[in-house]
Order: sequence, then structure tokens, then C-alpha cells
Amino acid sequence: MNIQRVLHIIGHMNRAGAETMLMNLYRHTDRTQIQFDFITFTGEPGDYDAEIIELGGKIIPVLADNPIGRMLKLQQFLEQHPEYKIVHAHMLLSNAFHLLAAKRAGVKNRISHSHCASNGHSSSIKKIYEKWAFIVNRKLATYKISCGELAAEYLFGTTKDVLLLPNAVDIEEMIEVANKSRNYISQVFNESDLSLKILQVGRLNEAKNHRFTLEIAQELKACNVDFTIYIVGQGQLEEGLKQQVKDKSLQNEVKFLGVRSDVAELMASADYMIMPSLYEGFPVVLVESQTVGLASIISNQISAEVDLGLDLVEFLPLDSAKPWAKRLLGSKGVCVSNDVIKDRLQLQGFDVAVNAEKLTRLYKSL
Repeated sequence: MNIQRVLHIIGHMNRAGAETMLMNLYRHTDRTQIQFDFITFTGEPGDYDAEIIELGGKIIPVLADNPIGRMLKLQQFLEQHPEYKIVHAHMLLSNAFHLLAAKRAGVKNRISHSHCASNGHSSSIKKIYEKWAFIVNRKLATYKISCGELAAEYLFGTTKDVLLLPNAVDIEEMIEVANKSRNYISQVFNESDLSLKILQVGRLNEAKNHRFTLEIAQELKACNVDFTIYIVGQGQLEEGLKQQVKDKSLQNEVKFLGVRSDVAELMASADYMIMPSLYEGFPVVLVESQTVGLASIISNQISAEVDLGLDLVEFLPLDSAKPWAKRLLGSKGVCVSNDVIKDRLQLQGFDVAVNAEKLTRLYKSL
């Protein structure tokens, strides 16, 4: 049987939202039929590289100093490797460059995948770029996929003829991990069971709004409560945020954990997850948090479609940190049974095995 190889354009295979979603699908894809290969735009190793190679995939660095250079090198690579009949791009507005490279190289099947409902652009120059990218994405994508309706509306201007593929998880595995890990934070970090354990997961960048998290920490500290905020992730703002923690004397209350492979265990043993993001698509981490039964307090700038109807998500505005602190000190809300979680997630399309089969059928139809 010939294996069909699909080329994914992803930039860097680190532990982040789109990358984690893609790996979830990859693990559940029948690799005797479909194999994933990955174009990255860095020479640095990614968190998932070793697993990709173990699963039979290839990691292909395309190195250049700017988007035009990367586009030309990607085009050259595709011209030299006509075996790739499908290019699947995951980098939002930058998909325009990758679709253009694929078009120029003669690749007939070009998939643009939207993972975000905003790009945070504000300047006039960036707005011009955004408009150009919209036009190219909509014109050159032969197939369109989105994690949700708002993300589809953002990149494609419509949900028509867009395959909605929710950021799914391995429900059974996540529930099993949750059942075994209720005391994980207390055990690993020698934390008191009575301490309030708060988790934030995401890249350390402007969109994730960690500065607001530190404001929440200040409000909680003023209330003389025992709490710890665990920040999972890495990014360009890390050193600045750590300095702010020192300046605000929050070293005992805010812990930076870096990139972790035990996020599910951390979520299963936390009291709350917070996400004060300025904008998001459909964060896979919010699917994971609800799968393990963790209550989350999130920004009202995030799409309401992330609430899966389990009474585990609450939206708050970003105008003040005080309501966030007050809510974190309140009731933890409902306890949802595993059976209810499983049924709800499967009903709403968040079973990764089902979604991997949908994607396989699309690839095989091309």
C-alpha cells in the first residue's frame, strides 16, 4: 500500500496550541495510509521532534531571514519534491506565503487551516498586510479548515465550505490521567493541600496577558491567602515577567515552570486555570482543562464557543483584576462526572480519533 505523505507548514513543533492539536491528530492517524511531514522555519529542535521521527515523520527546516525568503525556499523545496501532493498550512496570515509557494510549485491541493480568531494587529501597515493575507488565503486555498466558527470567519470571511475540525483530545486518556493525578501538584511541588493552586498555560507573549496575571496575584496577596500561580510555557517575555515578579515581591506566589510534558497532571490537580488573553482562537488547553474537570476563569475576549456546557468556564472582563481575585477565592463550582464529560465532548466533536478519521478521509479524497 502506498503511503500518502502530507506536508504540514507549522514553523516550529513546540508544545503550543496548534502544534499540540496537530500532534493529537497525528498520533491517531492510520500511518499505514497517511504520513505527516513538517516544514519548520528554525534550526532549533522542537519539543515534539523526537516523537515525530519515532512515528515515521520528517522534519524539514526551511531557513531564511524573512517571509519572502522562506516562501522562495519552500517553493524550491516543493519543486524538488513533487511527491508532496498536499500542503497543509497552519500559520494563520502567514499561510498566504505558503499557499503562494505551493501554487507556484504546482501543488494542486493547498489547505489553509485557521487556528485563531484574531491576529492582534493594530497599525495601518499591519492592517494592509492582514487584508492582503485574507485575499491570498481565500483565493489560493483549495480547501479550508478551522478550529471553530469565529476562526473561520476571521481568516476566510465565512464558514461556508470550511471544514470545522474542533481542537480535539484523547478523551479516555485525559480522564484516566485526571483520575490518577488529583494530588499531583501537592506531591511534586510539596504544596499544602489547603493552598489555592492556580494554573496558566500558554506562550509567554503579549496575547496571553501575563501582566494581568501578576495584577491578580497582587490582589490575592493583599487578601492574605495562601496561593500559588503556576505559569507553564516559554516565550520572548519570560525574562521581563520574571523581573516584574521580583519587583512586585511575588517570588513565593508565582512560579515559572517552563515547557512541561505533564500539563494534564497539573490541570487535574489545580483548583483553577486562568486565561486572561487579549485574543485567542479555540485553545486546545481549554478543551483539555474541561476534559479533566478543571474550572477555568477566562477573558471575555475569548469566543464563547470554548464553553462546552459543563459549567466549568466563566468569562470575566479585563478592566480590573479585583473581580478575578474575588472569583478565585469563591466556590470552585460544580463537580462533573467523567461520563458526563465524555458524552458532552464526543457529542460536540472533540474526540480526536473521530477527527483524525475525518482528516484522513479528506486527504484520501484528494
